Amino acid sequence: MLKLAKLLHHKGFHITFVNTEYNHNRLLRSQGPDSLKGTPSFCFETIPDGLPPSDADATQDVPSLCDSTKKTCLTPFRELLSRLNNTCLSNVPPVTCIVSDVVMSFTLIASQELNIPNVLFWTASACGFMGYLQYRSLIEKGLIPLKDMSYLTNGYLNTVIDWIPGMEGIRLKDLPTLIRTTDVDDIMLNFAIGEFENARNASALLFNTIDDLENEVLEALPPTYPSIFVIGPLQLLLDQIPHEDALIPIKSNLWKEQGESAILPPEFVFETEKRGLVASWCPQEQVLGHPAIGGFLTHSGWNSTMESLCGGVPMLCWPFLFEQQTNCWFCKNQWGVGMEIESEAKRDEIERLVRELMQGEKGREMKKKAMEWKLLAEKATTGPNSSSYLNLETMIKQVLLSSTTYPIIN
Repeated sequence: MLKLAKLLHHKGFHITFVNTEYNHNRLLRSQGPDSLKGTPSFCFETIPDGLPPSDADATQDVPSLCDSTKKTCLTPFRELLSRLNNTCLSNVPPVTCIVSDVVMSFTLIASQELNIPNVLFWTASACGFMGYLQYRSLIEKGLIPLKDMSYLTNGYLNTVIDWIPGMEGIRLKDLPTLIRTTDVDDIMLNFAIGEFENARNASALLFNTIDDLENEVLEALPPTYPSIFVIGPLQLLLDQIPHEDALIPIKSNLWKEQGESAILPPEFVFETEKRGLVASWCPQEQVLGHPAIGGFLTHSGWNSTMESLCGGVPMLCWPFLFEQQTNCWFCKNQWGVGMEIESEAKRDEIERLVRELMQGEKGREMKKKAMEWKLLAEKATTGPNSSSYLNLETMIKQVLLSSTTYPIIN
């Protein structure tokens, strides 16, 4: 979201970036007190998420957070908009458009009340988006919720789903993992259904993907959704900005917050000290862009997947939750750049996959395909006639500027 905000700021927009108080403070702790000072035309604001105060370093409970934002965030967001629009109280221009995360659909109510455009930004994959859209159909067809927890391990999740356009042959286990519940009233299952249905009321939808990569899925999204604009990979678009124009005091780093420290046996450290490096943090995009990188072991989150494709790096995919499973299936079966590690894989199987990736014929084929996707990503974002650049320009002119020029990013 910050990357999109930077692009819009470069286009001349005044930005008010809205985050929850918890996430804002977490960014300050991880990046330093000066990291979110902003500029007169790039400001930061916060709203409460409705959850009781917790340990600053604790990870918030996701179901509780989703339920709370849906129920409580509209009122403080309205109050923020009212303050920003009050010229006596605010030093910024009035809010005339909103760009919001798809799962923050409460912003749609506020934008409708002000009669201003609201563009929803889906920061994950289009295939993941399509996967979530199947939840209601899966319930209506009796495929979910699961009858009991044994269905997680008895082979039921291998059931092939044959009606999803662009996903022929996909299985239940490859769809976003919120379906893995026995409760039809499950908070996360119903939160996803509601947010993706609410997205139909947006002024437009933005996707951080490559048109060539997910065209079939994008074309198959239901016509009940608004105009779709593909503007990825965002980092490659940002790389086109002249260096002097990009120097706003906002850090955009990758970080990893650890819980309990990993304890590595001394013999492991000794055996690997000249062949590898274990670190709690690294600049992932820069690492994946280095020509020495031969493969990437990833959980298949969308940012990691896109960064790997942009670096031309094939992947060993070890998905864990949400739409990571769907991204993994596409990397393996559609895009030709990934091999999957099963959740219960043993060391011998992982060794076999690593050797195949680094030395085998399949690994060479995946590397070739990854380099092809890298070139297509660069083609989509390089120069004023590239598809993602033109899509961003069109979205700005046709949607954001249908009112005037000052977005709020939430």
